[in-house]
Amino acid sequence: MGNDNDLVSNRRATYNFEILETFETGIVLQGTEIKSLRDNSGSLQEAYVKVLDNEIWLIGCTIAPYRHGNIHNHEERRSRKLLMHKREIEKCRVATDEKGLTLIPLAFYLKNGRIKVRIAIAKGKKTIDKRATIKERDEKRNLAKALKQHR
Repeated sequence: MGNDNDLVSNRRATYNFEILETFETGIVLQGTEIKSLRDNSGSLQEAYVKVLDNEIWLIGCTIAPYRHGNIHNHEERRSRKLLMHKREIEKCRVATDEKGLTLIPLAFYLKNGRIKVRIAIAKGKKTIDKRATIKERDEKRNLAKALKQHR
């Protein structure tokens, strides 16, 4: 799921959630937030996405203050507006109204010099599903190790 060009990624998302559909969104940031993200100084671990009044918001995201900043540095944990088309926002709103589905942020990344956010409609995994994910990952690792030793 994570790409090499991701500035910040939510690695626990694929472990805790089953990803159903992903979207690319823009984000409204202040100047020092962009500089801080380019230094990979952000976290999406406790963040979630919510649709409020036909707008979509990223809540609980942490972007560390820019270390070369001054008194005009940004607030570390504030709600940030995401930019999507109305039909996509409506699709997300309908999905989250359905029981058991939620919107989660997956990654911040650069595209044509602009910061983008990859969000997903996701369904929470139960403990047995998480165990299956771990087992599948271990099997892949063992297979790769066996192939490497065979060469």
